[in-house]
Amino acid sequence: MTLALQLGIIVGYLVLALVVGLFAYRLTDRTAEDFYLASRTFGTVVLLFTTFATLLSAFTFFAGPNIAYQQGPEWVLVMGLMDGIIFAILWYVIGYKQWLLGQQRGYVTLGEMLGDRFGSRRLRGLVAGISLLWLFPYVMLQQVGAGTALEALTEGALPYWLGAGLITAFMILYVVLAGMRGIAWTDTLQGLFMLVVTWLALVWLLAVVGGPSAATAALEAEVAQHVALGSDFYTVQWMLSTAITIGFGVAMFPQVNQRFFAAGSKTVLKRSFALWPILCVLLFVPSFLLGAWARGLEVTIPEGGNVLPAVLAEYTPVWFAALVIAGAMAAMMSSSDSMLLSGSSYFTRDLYRPYIDYNVSERREDLLARIGVVVFATAAFVASLWNPATLFELGDAAFSGFAQLALPVIVALYWRRTTRAGITAGILVSQAFYLTTVFLGTIVAGLEALALVPILGALTPTLIAIVTTVFQPTYLGWTAGLVGMGLGLIVTVGVSLVTTPAADERRAIYFDGLRAD
Repeated sequence: MTLALQLGIIVGYLVLALVVGLFAYRLTDRTAEDFYLASRTFGTVVLLFTTFATLLSAFTFFAGPNIAYQQGPEWVLVMGLMDGIIFAILWYVIGYKQWLLGQQRGYVTLGEMLGDRFGSRRLRGLVAGISLLWLFPYVMLQQVGAGTALEALTEGALPYWLGAGLITAFMILYVVLAGMRGIAWTDTLQGLFMLVVTWLALVWLLAVVGGPSAATAALEAEVAQHVALGSDFYTVQWMLSTAITIGFGVAMFPQVNQRFFAAGSKTVLKRSFALWPILCVLLFVPSFLLGAWARGLEVTIPEGGNVLPAVLAEYTPVWFAALVIAGAMAAMMSSSDSMLLSGSSYFTRDLYRPYIDYNVSERREDLLARIGVVVFATAAFVASLWNPATLFELGDAAFSGFAQLALPVIVALYWRRTTRAGITAGILVSQAFYLTTVFLGTIVAGLEALALVPILGALTPTLIAIVTTVFQPTYLGWTAGLVGMGLGLIVTVGVSLVTTPAADERRAIYFDGLRAD
């Protein structure tokens, strides 16, 4: 009976979202621009909440509370406050100018915008390829989160692979039918739903344990250092590095970046970024406090499990725990559906069109986009079955990977002197540096294998020493992601200063005729 109730609530929610998607499908034009951007017609509420819900993923509901449980509640400052402000600023700095360019020139993707300015099909393909590379693990993150959450909620009755597969199948059906319009409509409902159930969960927990004072006292008794600011984990360098790479990475996420093009007016865009920090605080505070306070309560967290389902199962009724997990499923779906849609657009607009068939019809591109969703989601699901890393590791790698694009893009948007060689070199160098740090262990293992080769064997210790010295995980406490961003900025500016703009670059289109308030 309990299992049936839990699954009934979650499946009922999925069906409700699907009904909204089907209604949107009836109103969707069979054109790529309508499928990807809802014909650029979003109002303030829809744009704000579709961006909000798109970013609220398994990272928010599971990885975030897990970190707060293990390391303390300062995580609220990183994600709830610092990132809310950083991204709101970038929404104006990057998003407003992108919106102006999109209105004038009809851009759908970041790659289109950059490729047109620098007259480079290769740059367009490079940006799309890098974006798809980092999008893949973030889609996996949602599937891993869904599988583990449903397995924990049903106490193993629904195995990990089946939970992840269920969500994947639903996402494929939903995105293929709904397009951006349906996604945005359900995002708005999901965003409101997530806010309400998360606050209800916090209030419910505090009512059971005796209020905030009792919960804090229990936390202090269990682990006193979590009540005070600062720790070996939350160093100033780590907090700043993490907030900056996440904030800048968010601005380059395809599913977020494309929403800069979708606003119905500049007023809509400006109202949305002004309200953004408020929404961040409203959601991150209750979800991360639930994780932090759980450390002082008698909650058993299974090895490799997540805090949020465990604390809800302990302190709230079965039906309410299932309702909150449905909210978490909503967060994962509202991220994944947008990621699948954006990933499909990057493939069709920036890889298929320029390299295979530039004159592809609107109808055929629309069909290819839907096929791309199926292929991408299925591949990510298969990879998620290996569950290669924790939710935080998957999310952090994707945020920092996307962050490497941000500074070269900002330089290009605001510095007329940027050259094709400069931005290309800046993107390549920063990505190569960061990718090497992510896969440092694999690279070292490969170098160790050279010891078996007679000629190269003697060089192996020297090569390993060089690689591990240059690409060590942290730099005086700063993360490799932030160091890579700085490297990309220096290379972009430096190479642009010593190179001549190519003959087919179009420097004027980012400046002449654009009026930025």
